[in-house]
Amino acid sequence: MPQVRRKLRRSLKTAARNLRGLAKVISALVSTDHPLLAHVIPIRRCNLACKYCNEYDDFSKPVPTEVMFRRVDKLAQLGTSVITISGGEPLLHPALDEIIARIRHRGIVAGMITNGYLLVPERIERLNRAGLEWLQISIDNVVPDEVSKKSLKVLDKKLSMLAEHAEFHVNINSVVGGGVHNPQDALAIGKRALELGFSSTVGIIHDGQGQLEPLGEEERRVYHEMKSLEKRSFTRINAFQENIALGQPNQWRCRAGARYLYICEDGLVHYCSQQRGYPAIPLDKYTVEDIRREYLTEKSCAPHCTVSCVHQVSIFDAWRAPQRPAPLASEADGLVQIR
Repeated sequence: MPQVRRKLRRSLKTAARNLRGLAKVISALVSTDHPLLAHVIPIRRCNLACKYCNEYDDFSKPVPTEVMFRRVDKLAQLGTSVITISGGEPLLHPALDEIIARIRHRGIVAGMITNGYLLVPERIERLNRAGLEWLQISIDNVVPDEVSKKSLKVLDKKLSMLAEHAEFHVNINSVVGGGVHNPQDALAIGKRALELGFSSTVGIIHDGQGQLEPLGEEERRVYHEMKSLEKRSFTRINAFQENIALGQPNQWRCRAGARYLYICEDGLVHYCSQQRGYPAIPLDKYTVEDIRREYLTEKSCAPHCTVSCVHQVSIFDAWRAPQRPAPLASEADGLVQIR
């Protein structure tokens, strides 16, 4: 009987998520003056040390809860549709549940990216009660190695816990390229995700600046086989990856700084996790004028970018508002063009 009730709650929450998602899509098409997705960092510290990652340290303290509340409120004021909590490892923040609840209270979709190591049934139930709507775990290999400990062998029990207890959507992202030794691991991870009732996506590991690293022949074969498994994916807007897999640039209009915001632990707005430092304006001072400026600003790093969340958000405006090159620092209040 408890399982029947849980399935019913899941179904109702899925229907509600889909309706809210449709409303956000309509809002995105109607107005370009608000962010569609913001990544916020409540803590830079992580309990792992994956060699390819440049988004963590092993010493940072959590951002104070009241500061996080103010940032959520500011993003709500800007009209943000979705907030994804990331890190570091967000589950290390002692007030994570309260932050998620604040996001939901402000009418914003709440998501999270985690390495999954700290998940236990009680923790998953707390995330349910806080109102988390989707969660993503990236798994890099089947067996841990010197590059990454985010392996299926270590995390499979955590995935089973999620399948049993989670009332939010779960996506499992596997990767090819970069330092991944066995491309076939991505297939094993993706198939296990689908077996548990989750969605599955595949990403291409980028370098330290989020730039393209072409795939080898075997990696491309695995990548395309993985794409055939993505029918249940919640992020299927990823045609840009076809060029990345071939080592070719993409011609697109990156709307980072406008439709997508990356808010670091210091509360500064950046283009993305791989271009921290631009425009580096405090969130509490960010305005619609800043959104409009960055919406129309061409980013020179865009052709070889592999940061999928920015690509996916920018697709809403691919057909409108041509961009212009960023002005040099001497021309516009310290704004610099990314080189």
